[in-house]
Order: sequence, then C-alpha cells, then structure tokens
Amino acid sequence: MSHPRVLITGCSSGIGRALADTFAQQGYEVWASARNSEDVARLSEAGFNAVQLDVNDAAAVEQLAITLQARIGGLDVLINNAGYGAMGPLLDGGAPALRKQFETNVFALVNMTRALFPLLRQNKGLVINIGSVSAVLVTPFAGAYCASKAAVHALSDALRLELAPFGVGVMEVQPGAIESSFGTHASRQAEQLIGEHSPWWPMRDGIRARAIASQDNPTPASHVARNVYAAVASAKRPRVLRLGNGSRALPLLSALLPGALLDRVLSRRFGLDRRL
Repeated sequence: MSHPRVLITGCSSGIGRALADTFAQQGYEVWASARNSEDVARLSEAGFNAVQLDVNDAAAVEQLAITLQARIGGLDVLINNAGYGAMGPLLDGGAPALRKQFETNVFALVNMTRALFPLLRQNKGLVINIGSVSAVLVTPFAGAYCASKAAVHALSDALRLELAPFGVGVMEVQPGAIESSFGTHASRQAEQLIGEHSPWWPMRDGIRARAIASQDNPTPASHVARNVYAAVASAKRPRVLRLGNGSRALPLLSALLPGALLDRVLSRRFGLDRRL
C-alpha cells in the first residue's frame, strides 16, 4: 500500500521543517523544498525527498510539477508555506518592496497551486495555505506583509469554493507568534530599509519592535505542525486554523475594540503617538 504524499515549500526551518518532520512521522512520503542548496542537503540527509526550489521561479515550479507527475502521479497534500515578512514604513519601501512581498507570499502561492492542481485533483487532495494572524490585525511597519497575508486569506476563500467541485479541499492556517527564524530575517530586512533619510527615522525603535514582535513568547513550531496534521486527519477540517501565541486573542482584539481605540493602542506600542 502506497503512502500518502505531501509537498511542503519553505522547509529550511521553522514551521516548514516542523511540518516535514510531523508528516513523515505520520507515514507520509514527504517532498520538502528549500531555496538554498545547503538546506536541501540537510533535508536530504534527514530522509526527505528534498527539492531545491525558488517558488518565485515559475519555470522551476512547472518543471517540479512535471517531475512529480512522472514520479508519483498524484498528490494528497500541498502546503504552501514559503514566505517572508517585509518590515518597515510602507512608503519607504514603496511599490517595489510591496511587489516583491506579493511575488513570494501571494503570486508564488497561486503558481504552485495552479501547477500542482492536476496532481491534487487526481488524488482528491488538500491545499493548505500558511497565512498569518496579521491578515486580521494590521499593524504599522508591517503593511506590505499584512496586505500579502490578507490576500492569502481572500485567495484561500476563493480557492476553497472553486476547487470543491473537483474534490480538492482548501484550508488556511493563521499562525500567531511562532518560534522560528522569521523575526531574525524580518529584523535584518528592516535594518536594511531604516535610514536617516527616512521621515520615520525618529521612530526607528518602533520599526525594530515590530520586526521582532513575531517572537513575543513564541509557540514551538512543532506544536503548529502537530495541530495542522490533526486537522488534516480530521473528518471535519476547519476552513481556518489559528495556532500559536496571539492567534486567537489578536483577532478578537481587532473585532471588539473600537477602531479609534485600537489605533491608539497600536500607535503607542510602536512609537507613533507623536507629531513631527
């Protein structure tokens, strides 16, 4: 009897690697992708079917779909996990930074799902999109990231309806603060953007605070992975699965607090409660 098959993008660390470990432990044949060759080598050594893939490379994505069609035929689960967080004032980065954020977090997700749809259709599979609680509670100095995850939320809703006639399910995961390298990468990216030329230079400490906010009492990635697998195995899968510190409280805060009060709270938290 063949094992169910899952393809997970962005498996170098954090949630992606934890998902790969968990699904393998549960008997899945795991195809794990990463962008850097060193990470691919580590995944291969761990026993996964490791694939070097830049999700922004449309030709490489199409080739991977062709390879998987020839090697395994059908796919049971696709987990669109690859992504990153662009931090900093929205107008400092401008349209180029916004476009780059959407290329990885949104457009690549659509390309992956489109390329692998025939394999998912064959096995009546499941698409899991890793979104974020930032889709629900928008914070300053993370505008591009929040917008990209709001787009993931909307696209997941649309895909769930559009793929249902073919027997393909769609589930969105909205993590809160998760133990990973996300904060480190976000901080590094923010530091590259922060400069004395910026009108927001006096509020640079607030920018830095937002970049590391995702690591505020973070939940282990293994906890997320176990709960994602449990949802996949469940007879009644949730449309949206919220996991990790803040994943339930922050949306509740957004829903219950009056808008003006929420603005004041966020402005104070990230150093925007001043006039320049």
